[in-house]
Amino acid sequence: MTYETIEVDIRGRIAVLTFNRPKVLNAFDGVLVDETMGALKALGADDRILAIVVRGSGRAFSAGFDLKAGAATAGSRTLPHWRRMLEADFDFIMGFWDCPKPTIAAVHGYCIGGAFELSLACDVTVAAASTRFGAPEVKFGSGAVALLLPWIAGPKAAKELLLTGDDRLDAARALALGIVNHVVPDGEEFDRAIAIAESMASAAPAAVRLTKLAINRSFDAMGLRAALASALELDIYIEGSGGPERAEFDRIRREQGLKAALEWRDARAAS
Repeated sequence: MTYETIEVDIRGRIAVLTFNRPKVLNAFDGVLVDETMGALKALGADDRILAIVVRGSGRAFSAGFDLKAGAATAGSRTLPHWRRMLEADFDFIMGFWDCPKPTIAAVHGYCIGGAFELSLACDVTVAAASTRFGAPEVKFGSGAVALLLPWIAGPKAAKELLLTGDDRLDAARALALGIVNHVVPDGEEFDRAIAIAESMASAAPAAVRLTKLAINRSFDAMGLRAALASALELDIYIEGSGGPERAEFDRIRREQGLKAALEWRDARAAS
C-alpha cells in the first residue's frame, strides 16, 4: 500500500514500520493514527511476518500527538468528541501491545508524550544514547492516554515523571527504570532492534505468539485492562473540563503558534 504518513518495508520475516512526518518530528495526527492501525492489523494477520520494528524518520522517533493539528478546534470540542478522539488514540497505542506479533521500538531523538506511551506498549524498546523521554501533559492541562508507565516502571517513578511533566528523562535512567531494554550508541538503535526481531522470528512462531499472549493475559489478570480503562475515563474528563492552564495554552497556540505556547509552558514550569 501507499501511505501518506508512514512507510512499511518488508525485510524477509521482519516488517519495518516508519513514522514519516519528519518536518514535525513525526507528531501523531489523525491520518498517521489511522494508517498505523490499518498497517498493524494487516501485518498482524500476515503469516509471513514474524516480528515488527517501529521507528521514526529524521531527527526523532516522535514528539507525540500533534498539538498544532488540534489547535484550531480545541476550544469547541465537546465531551463526546474528546471521548471518540481519545479512545482512537488509546487503541492506536495499545495496538502495539495487543499485536499478535512481537513489536520492537527503535527510538532516537525525542520520544515524548503519546510516543513515550507507544514505546512502553511495544514488547521491546531499544534507545539511542541521546534519546530524551517524557510525558509533559500535566504542564498544559492534559493527561496520559494509555497509563502504562506505573505497570512498567512502578508507582514511585511513574508519579515523579507524570506529576512533574518531566520530558527530559535520559536513556540511561530510562534503562535503570525498565522503560527501555537496551541503550546503544546513536545510530545503532535500528540495527539492534532488527537483530532482536530476527532472533524472535527464528523461534517457533506459534510459541512466540502464545507466549506473548500469556504474558499479556498475566497483566490482565492483575487488573491492567481495568486500570487503563479507568485512567482513560479520567483523561477524557481532564481534556473535556479544560481549566485555566489549558485555556491559556490553547489561546497562545491559536494566536501565536505552538512554539510560543511551549515557551509559555516551560517558563511557567520554571517559575
